[in-house]
Amino acid sequence: MKTYLIFWVQSTKIIFINFLIALVLVGVADTSYAQNSNGQDLNLQQTVYDVAWVTLDGVNLFKVRGISSLPAQKRADNISNHIKDAASNEEIAPEDVRIVENGDHVSIYAANEIIVQLYEPDGDLEGVSYKLVAQTIRLKIIEAITTYRYERSAPVIRNNAIHAVVATVVLVIILLILLWIIKRIDKNIQKRIKARIEAVENISFNLIRSNQIWKIFHVLFRSLKILLIVITFIFFIDYILKLFPWTKAFSVYALKLILDPLKIIAIAFFNYIPEIIFLVFIYFFTKYIIQLLKLFFIGVEQGGIIIKDFRPETSMPTFKVVKLFIIAFAAVISYPYIPGSDSVAFKGVSVFLGVLFSLGSSSFIGNTIAGYSMIYRGAFKKGDLIKVDDQMGFVEDQKLQVTRLRSFKNEEIIIPNSSLINSKIINYTNRAEGSALLIHTTVGIGYETPWRLVDAMLKLAANRTEGVLKDPAPFVLKKTLNDYAVDYEINGYCVDVSNINHIYTKLHNNILDVFNENDVQIMTPSYRNDPDLPKVVPVDKWNQPLAKEK
Repeated sequence: MKTYLIFWVQSTKIIFINFLIALVLVGVADTSYAQNSNGQDLNLQQTVYDVAWVTLDGVNLFKVRGISSLPAQKRADNISNHIKDAASNEEIAPEDVRIVENGDHVSIYAANEIIVQLYEPDGDLEGVSYKLVAQTIRLKIIEAITTYRYERSAPVIRNNAIHAVVATVVLVIILLILLWIIKRIDKNIQKRIKARIEAVENISFNLIRSNQIWKIFHVLFRSLKILLIVITFIFFIDYILKLFPWTKAFSVYALKLILDPLKIIAIAFFNYIPEIIFLVFIYFFTKYIIQLLKLFFIGVEQGGIIIKDFRPETSMPTFKVVKLFIIAFAAVISYPYIPGSDSVAFKGVSVFLGVLFSLGSSSFIGNTIAGYSMIYRGAFKKGDLIKVDDQMGFVEDQKLQVTRLRSFKNEEIIIPNSSLINSKIINYTNRAEGSALLIHTTVGIGYETPWRLVDAMLKLAANRTEGVLKDPAPFVLKKTLNDYAVDYEINGYCVDVSNINHIYTKLHNNILDVFNENDVQIMTPSYRNDPDLPKVVPVDKWNQPLAKEK
């Protein structure tokens, strides 16, 4: 009881003296302001000092400044050790702390042990006389010694130990109640929301699985539960550490480790609120513009909007290009407002990613540019039958990077667009839609066979072929007069290019049949010596009729 009484008496005395000193400091500060308010900016007169806090049991007592030979932190640590030694010495009473003036400085003693020496520059730190600062520091030291001994007294330690046990029991009860409440909430959510989730699954035709959605809810709920438990433990540990003087300093340090980052994040967040609002505005404005442009280009693609000399099939690729430029423009505007964009780390990462993109995207950019080039050239479109070098097939898909073909054997042919732009492309479908496509094949027939007969046979074979038009009629070209034979080329008009291979097969079959019917060989004679008779067609056989016409 005597210890408690001494503590409260000393505390009351210290509070009263602090109040009086505070009034004096306010008066001195007002006088100083009045003397210096002659049109000068007081902020310009301030000097930044090397200062550090003198602490005891993690509690800041007062600040001291340092000099070149004795840094502030080292001086503060020395003073803290002197105060701790004085507080640990029961023979030194708090009233034994006194101030001794020594000419150009003052010293504060605890009995015969020196605690701190103060000089005129120490007063400059507070903007008042160093003697007045000494009075304040003396009271702080008395209060620190009194508190130090009070917190280490047996009754206080015993009471705090009881409080720690009670707090532990309360923590266990709170955790049990918290877990019970969380479990009940989990069951209620599962019962009420699961039916709605299954309804969403039915509406989406099983594209969205109810177990997937519920798994997300479960993870979020579990994370919230862990967060609540962790926060409860943090406050409990902080409370327990503050009960005992030996762990009180660590409590302050540990709490700062947790709260200071959160404080910095919160301050940074509030400072960035204007930038975040601007970024949100840019996002929604850009999204709205892109949606309007998409509706416009969809109208062009569907024929509702007509633009002169603009092909509808190029509308969506054009939309993608315009969309890319709009997003890039929005990103350039938003960049300065992104949190941390002005930091060296952010700039370094940006440069690193830019270098990686530059080194690894040459083929990507080349294929993309080639893809747009092919689209705007109109060389082919989806569904066309084309031939690229020795590859032939129907266009299945036309992307910015590659073009996919389906061959007649149902093979998938993937061609990079950068290869297409430098290759010869034959489009069989494009001309067949406007006018019929010419299919053709060449046969070599010896000079002894009348060319009129060959013409008639080839035309007959073409007319027999299903898929070759009768009007316009097929025609024959004499391509080359070779050493031993004449190359005849039969040409027929065709519109069904999707079955062009079958049409060619039927044409070749009919040519073989017609030439066999007329005893004409489709081959170039090869011999070492000239025959006895010249390889010419007699005049009377120039107009020889077909076999069926004899």
